[in-house]
Amino acid sequence: MKTIDELIQDGVEGKRVFVRADLNVPLDGTTITDDGRIRAVAPTIAKLAAAGAKVIVASHLGRPKGAPDPQFSLAPAATRLGEILGKNVSFAADTVGDSAKATVAALADAEVAVLENLRFNAGETSKDDAERAAFAGRLAALADVYVGDGFGAVHRKHASVFDLPKQLPHYAGDLIATEVGVLKKLTEDVKRPYVVALGGAKVSDKLAVIDELLGKADRLLIGGGMAYTFLKAKGYEVGISLLQEDQIPAVTEYMERAEKNGVDLVLPVDVLVAPEFPDLKTKAPANPTTVDADAIPADQEGLDIGPRTRELYASKLADAATVFWNGPMGVFEHPDYAEGTKAVTQALVASDGFTVVGGGDSAAAVRTLGFDENAFGHISTGGGASLEYLEGKTLPGLAALED
Repeated sequence: MKTIDELIQDGVEGKRVFVRADLNVPLDGTTITDDGRIRAVAPTIAKLAAAGAKVIVASHLGRPKGAPDPQFSLAPAATRLGEILGKNVSFAADTVGDSAKATVAALADAEVAVLENLRFNAGETSKDDAERAAFAGRLAALADVYVGDGFGAVHRKHASVFDLPKQLPHYAGDLIATEVGVLKKLTEDVKRPYVVALGGAKVSDKLAVIDELLGKADRLLIGGGMAYTFLKAKGYEVGISLLQEDQIPAVTEYMERAEKNGVDLVLPVDVLVAPEFPDLKTKAPANPTTVDADAIPADQEGLDIGPRTRELYASKLADAATVFWNGPMGVFEHPDYAEGTKAVTQALVASDGFTVVGGGDSAAAVRTLGFDENAFGHISTGGGASLEYLEGKTLPGLAALED
């Protein structure tokens, strides 16, 4: 992949540079609750602007159904980007229409504009190659050069990610270059012990990466809602906990393979349970009970790992030379169920090894729980993209930049 340093060296002043960013931030109405992805791509945008480029930033946000939907507008993200950059950022009210054309035409050298949500256009996510290519062509008409820097979207075969780089000279932004470099440290010549902590709601979301890691990791620590499918596979009662019964055969096979391969697959030994899911808006006290992992009452739901498991997982992370963590250990958004995720996060902070937080909810947890982002080796901006890379898949957005 060619880098933006090469682009700048060749001369970018006065050129219209289309930056495919990932500004898909969580919103509460029009208020951004976590601006991590905007801050992550801002240096690339600032570097291009400082070199005299006319920077056109585009992104998706949420899952609108191919038509404008005000609740998914990128206007708040454009405002926040301007605050981070310390300069005015123009905003186009559409993506390829009159507003976009006029906004881009009005850009002077070193100025920045954000286009409205790419997914307000059906062509962005279409499975029809011709429809996607046609939409990419309308985007290409706005720019002279393409820079891919939306790592959180590179696993999607979308027009702005996969088709557009084919129509313009293309370069990888600094964020993507950093993300790929980090992922190579997790897949090539890995320093050991290599410990992977996986959480989150559904085990089905992590099956492929577990399958791949059983041949690479030294230890796998399992938490979050996905842990209860593993506990059920061991024959334990899991009450009304999140459970994917159809995945029990696969989970059983993985546990057997882990033992055969000498991989230490570690499950919770105790959990916090309650009769119902907590209220995440009011954060009202939930009064959970701690029980052994093999003694979950039939009418209770597991919502976090318990204190003995926290100590166990911290001990398994203590001597790690490389750590990858993806997925919270419990319902961290509620204070009564945040201690498991906190314990794993703290263990990463205390580690002398190379620690990677695998994006998504894990990255949000780091910020929500008040940890210093600089205390980690790397915090990824793309949970799904990171997992698919570790699974060994070819990511369309990266493949397009390599051509």
